[in-house]
Amino acid sequence: MSTVRTSDFGTGALSRASALIHTVLTVEALLLLTASPGLAGLLLLGPDPANLPLAALCLLPLGPALSAALYALHHRSRDLTELHPARAYVRGWRLNAVPALKLWTPLLAWLTIIAFTLTHFSATGLPGWWAVLLAVIGAASLLWGAHALVLTSLFAFRAQDTARLAAYFLFRHGRATLAAASLLLLTAALTALLTEALPALLAAPLLLSLLHGSRTVITETQEEFTA
Repeated sequence: MSTVRTSDFGTGALSRASALIHTVLTVEALLLLTASPGLAGLLLLGPDPANLPLAALCLLPLGPALSAALYALHHRSRDLTELHPARAYVRGWRLNAVPALKLWTPLLAWLTIIAFTLTHFSATGLPGWWAVLLAVIGAASLLWGAHALVLTSLFAFRAQDTARLAAYFLFRHGRATLAAASLLLLTAALTALLTEALPALLAAPLLLSLLHGSRTVITETQEEFTA
C-alpha cells in the first residue's frame, strides 16, 4: 500500500489548480474592492461624450488596483499550503500605488483627449484621415500602457525609465505586444457586446493572461536592466 509523504502534500496537479483558482478569486475580489469607488461612479455615468473627463477620474483608482493584482499574480505560490494572495496584493498595492499613478494618470489624460476629439471630430474641421491617425495613436498608447503596467508592477524603476522601457518593448517583443493587443480587443468586445461590468469581473484572469504573454518582456528586463 502506497503512502503519501507530508512533504508531497499541496504540490500535486490538483493542488496547484486549486491554488491558482483560490489566488485568482482572491485577487479579483481585492481588485474590485480597491477600485470599487471609481467603478461605481463609472457605472453611474451616462454614455454622453461630455462625461469623458469624469470617466477618466473614476478610472484613476483602477491603475494601482491593476498593478497590485499583477504583483500578487506574479508572486503567487503553486503550493496549496503556502497561499497568501491577500498579503501579496496588499504589499503590491503599497509598493506600486504611487509609481502606477505616475504613469496611469498621464495615460488616462492622453486617452481622454483622443477620445474627446474623436467623439467631436465633425466639429474640428480636420480631414478624415486624422481620425484614423488618432485611433492608431490611441491604440498604440494602450499597448504602451499594458507594457508599462507590467513593468511598474514588477520592477522598481523610475517612472521615466519605465516609460522608455515600455516604448522599447513595444517594438522589441512583437509577440508580447500582439498578446496585449488581443487582450485589449477581447476586453473591448466584452464591453461592447455584453456589459461594461464583465471586463472588471474577469480582470484577474485577463491580467494573468497578460503576465503570460509578457514573459519575454519580464525575462529580458530581469536579465538586462536589473542588477
